[in-house]
Amino acid sequence: MRAARLIKLVLLLQSRTSMTGSELARQLEVSERTVARDVLALSEAGVPVYADRGRSGGYRLIGGYRTRLTGLGRTEAEALFLSGVPSALREMGLADAASAARLKVSAALRPELHDAGANAAQRFHLDAPGWWQPADPPELLPAIADAVWDDRWMTARYLRRDTEVERELEPYGLVLKAGVWYLAARADGQFRIYRVDRFTAVTAGEDRFLRSETFDLPDFWERQAEEFTRSLLRERVRVRLTAEGLRRLPHVTERGAALEAAASAGPPDGRGLTTVTLRVESLDVAYEQLLALGPEAEVLDPLPLRQRFADAAARGAELYR
Repeated sequence: MRAARLIKLVLLLQSRTSMTGSELARQLEVSERTVARDVLALSEAGVPVYADRGRSGGYRLIGGYRTRLTGLGRTEAEALFLSGVPSALREMGLADAASAARLKVSAALRPELHDAGANAAQRFHLDAPGWWQPADPPELLPAIADAVWDDRWMTARYLRRDTEVERELEPYGLVLKAGVWYLAARADGQFRIYRVDRFTAVTAGEDRFLRSETFDLPDFWERQAEEFTRSLLRERVRVRLTAEGLRRLPHVTERGAALEAAASAGPPDGRGLTTVTLRVESLDVAYEQLLALGPEAEVLDPLPLRQRFADAAARGAELYR
């Protein structure tokens, strides 16, 4: 375990000019004290790791040191072939480049690992779009992807509700979520999310923008997704559920809100029923979602929604009498 970590540490320093102790600790998922001990062990083994002291210090390799410990094992090679998403690469116009890269990697592998690509492809396939969703990629996606890869300013026209607006954007990254492409971009100094299929025109200029070194696309997307979900769930309903209804609640409503409601609920009453307060997008959405639970759920509040369920129950009883 430690040997693998030491090799990774050397490769990290080899790929960058220098790294701080905290950066290495985060990458290696250990403490900074462990990083310091590992660096000392490498130095004693003859690896020229130099520690720069001071506030802006860090660790670096000196003397143009290069390690040859870059050979891939079978698991690493198979994971490498899994790292690409063929459909996404194709939609961004990068299928040919990805194919060429895979061929080069295959040619560099030891003979006994030449089947790694085929092994990975036969054991994992990602089908990103959801069911019953159009599979056609947005027409402007390749042009936007080019601007993202080259860090080029982009002039874009974008549909915001029913109005077309023009924006000067710094396109930072693309995200594929459930078959829908999103662009993370900075406009007027603020980062925002744009749906790619709502762009009506894009023109990438020749000038490049200076990318923020602190921007982290996965972290930014996760925070934006959480805020977006919270912003949608504006209403609250109180529901009494059977044990089966409580079990099925995350499958018919927003999963995070359902789990939150279940976690904050008290114990079941004498009849085995649990009362929860559930955050929902709207009362109309709540009606559509909770209707799927049938007699496993009883809406208590708000009263207009309860009455709507009572009317639906009466109509159903009449229909099936």
